[in-house]
Amino acid sequence: MVMIQKSTESTLVACDVCFREIPRSEAINAEAGDYVAHFCGLDCYHRWAEHAADDDAAKREPDARRPS
Repeated sequence: MVMIQKSTESTLVACDVCFREIPRSEAINAEAGDYVAHFCGLDCYHRWAEHAADDDAAKREPDARRPS
């Protein structure tokens, strides 16, 4: 008889903002383009979302160094 042993350890992932390691089962995640971002809580998620929004706004603004 083959016995399958379940791991009692949970897979850890790092928060994409503060890099704190948290169990994957407790992580809040957001699909961001081609990858999944993990967050230890809503505070880190909101910090990440604000930064992502700022990056998107900067990409939409015309580059002042390029001639029109």
